Amino acid sequence: MEHKSIHSENGDVHYWIQRNKDSAARCIVFTHGVTADHTMFEKQIDYFERKYTIITWDIPLHGLSRPYQDFTYRQTAIELKAILDKEKIDTAILVGMSLGGYPCQMFATLFPDMVAGFVALDTTPFGLAYYSKTDLWWLKRVKPIAKLFPGNVLRKSMAKSVSKTKYSYEKMMEILKSSTKEQIIEQMDIAYGKFPTENRDVNFSFPVLILLGENDHTGKVKQYCQAWAAKTGYPMHIIKNAKHFSNGDNCNQVNAEIETFINSL
Repeated sequence: MEHKSIHSENGDVHYWIQRNKDSAARCIVFTHGVTADHTMFEKQIDYFERKYTIITWDIPLHGLSRPYQDFTYRQTAIELKAILDKEKIDTAILVGMSLGGYPCQMFATLFPDMVAGFVALDTTPFGLAYYSKTDLWWLKRVKPIAKLFPGNVLRKSMAKSVSKTKYSYEKMMEILKSSTKEQIIEQMDIAYGKFPTENRDVNFSFPVLILLGENDHTGKVKQYCQAWAAKTGYPMHIIKNAKHFSNGDNCNQVNAEIETFINSL
């Protein structure tokens, strides 16, 4: 994949693109979760690059896209639009994993005509009714709780909590080792802290597929996804033998689910 970047007054944002030779090929944009980077989708890149144009990126504050000033999900969506505009891509299928679902939903809110479909991968919905005051209070406790852990203990506990397979655990450890404890805490504090202020009610006109690891016990992701599917009617498919990092734990099923979804568009 070709490594590129864009620049804004907030900082440089890095992305990778594999452009399909077929000019009519659809584009898939993969957006990673908090404290991760674009490499958490390597199993998807290997599978989809032959048929599609693929874009992965390090969202602001993560990977190579740091330092980055004044992080917001709105600005993150604007950065993604700048990437697509630079690559002359009019529409894309968005795949957002965990926290990566928030930039996708913000992008879809601001630029709905550019979204052909959205795969919500172990993520949670925009919408005021889903989250109680207690839920939002706990988001503010992420930073002080994380500070209690020594750096390597924090990394190991995070990697273990989201991973069921050796591959996923080692991939998360590899990613987390590129950040200091202070950077990891900053990523979690800012990313989760911004969610309550930018969350909003949304109504998407394009198809949405919810994918959830059957052993995903991260926070209340499972409960939120169930409520999301019940309220909207979006299909929710369970990824077998997978935790929160389901696209690493069971890449075969996740890839098949995404491809079936794209073929239905």
